[in-house]
Amino acid sequence: MSEATPRPAWAPDHHGALQTIARNVSTRYLSIIADMAIGLSLLPFNLAYLGKSDYGLWVLLGSLTMHMSAFELGTNALVKFMAQYRAQTNARAINEIASTVFITFTAVALIAYALLMGAAFNLEHLFELTADQAVVGQWILMIIGLHVALNFPFGVYGAVTGGFQRYDINNLVAIVTSVTAAAVNVAVVLAGYGLIHLVAATTLVRMSAYLMYRINAYRVFPELRISPRLFRMSRLKEVMGFSIYMTGIDWANRLNYQLDEVVIGAFLGPAAVAVWAPAERIVSGVQRLTNQVNGVLFPLIVDSDTTNQHTRLQQILLEGTRLSLAMVIPMAAAIFVLADPLIRAWLGSGADAVAGAIPVLQILSIAVAIRVGDATSTTLLKGAGSHKLVAGVNLAAGLVNVALSALLIMPFGLIGVAYGTLIPIGCAAAFVLFPAACRRVGVSVGHAFMHAVVPAVWPAVAAGGVLVLARAHVPSTLWGVLLASGSAALVYLVLFIGVAISPRERTFYLEKAKQIFERRPKAPGTPAAPVASAVARGQ
Repeated sequence: MSEATPRPAWAPDHHGALQTIARNVSTRYLSIIADMAIGLSLLPFNLAYLGKSDYGLWVLLGSLTMHMSAFELGTNALVKFMAQYRAQTNARAINEIASTVFITFTAVALIAYALLMGAAFNLEHLFELTADQAVVGQWILMIIGLHVALNFPFGVYGAVTGGFQRYDINNLVAIVTSVTAAAVNVAVVLAGYGLIHLVAATTLVRMSAYLMYRINAYRVFPELRISPRLFRMSRLKEVMGFSIYMTGIDWANRLNYQLDEVVIGAFLGPAAVAVWAPAERIVSGVQRLTNQVNGVLFPLIVDSDTTNQHTRLQQILLEGTRLSLAMVIPMAAAIFVLADPLIRAWLGSGADAVAGAIPVLQILSIAVAIRVGDATSTTLLKGAGSHKLVAGVNLAAGLVNVALSALLIMPFGLIGVAYGTLIPIGCAAAFVLFPAACRRVGVSVGHAFMHAVVPAVWPAVAAGGVLVLARAHVPSTLWGVLLASGSAALVYLVLFIGVAISPRERTFYLEKAKQIFERRPKAPGTPAAPVASAVARGQ
């Protein structure tokens, strides 16, 4: 009798799946916290040294280049196929897809850079810029355009690492890159160099990270080969069949969340963008900090849907929505109530952007609570075969966002843009996506609302009341805001764990927490991966 073919070292190891999730999520949070700390420190620093005009120009052009990443054609789709063929231990399929997408993305990178160059030499026609600002903007766009273009082909290496469930090693690279770029930023500014030199130096640091992502891909999959000889049109069609809808969702998200700065720049100029930026940075940080678990749920949802485990899908929707809201609601409530001292503590009471940023921050804090609270519904629909619905709804909401923002910006200013963002997001979540997710798993909207939404929301009312009573006594310092927010968060936590959820649910959460810290058993007979030799061969 012939012996069974041994499984390769890079094949999936199903032992300790919860520990793998915890490792990926925890390092992701470390990366987010590092980015937030750096952003909170650098924004007022750069704003003070560069001035509203130059800093606003940098933010405006950066937001313009971010939309180019929508041409990635759905990176999550590539991660899906990497994970799928890894489970089948099909190295050839992985290499064919990686090679096909790498070559395709190289062509996309050239097109994207050409588009950015076209925009660079027409900035004065796109935005309210002076002649000097247009010249500086041309150089900035040409520099950061290189970073954006390289991200297309090198993103394949990140997808390989993600598909092999090793987000943690790329997260560590991201942390080192962010810290290094921040140090270079401070050094260049203090040395007296201008905006163009600053952008060039920090962009060079960020582009160097691509080499590390490539090394990590070979580390997790030593048999990786990317070659033009492995390009297959059939593989491109396979990936595109799913990724076209993921791309639609990405495009819609950019319309909803990232196009506001472009609208503001087109109507009011870069100085208004600098006023909008502090509020947008805060809510973006909150969204990143509270919405990481839903990304990890995606492969679990796909598996549950494939095996027709409807009970598990119901549990994912109810528990995921409740936990997402429990993470974001306390932070959003604190930001809404303490927006004034928070903005003044961060930017300084005398900063020009203070008065305009406060109401914008309050409105966007409501929007971010809805976004994160509805994220489990969106993730479930994408993973359970309703990705076309998600793409269509998000695209419609994005178009309404742009139209409302353009309509309201002249009579109401930045507040009009904030409402233009909030209204379509809220309507899409409440009237379409959440009900659709409930129907998909076979629970009524009323049941889901009472068991997932209410337990997470009502404790925030009491915690918010504490903040309202204490607001007049909160000093306009970051420590004062943090202390007041922490006190309200403690009130929320006590009410949520002690009253809002049932004893059975508390026991369930404690059991899952214990599993994370259990020692992971080592799979017998698993050899070490020959990482160094693979990288040395330059495969």
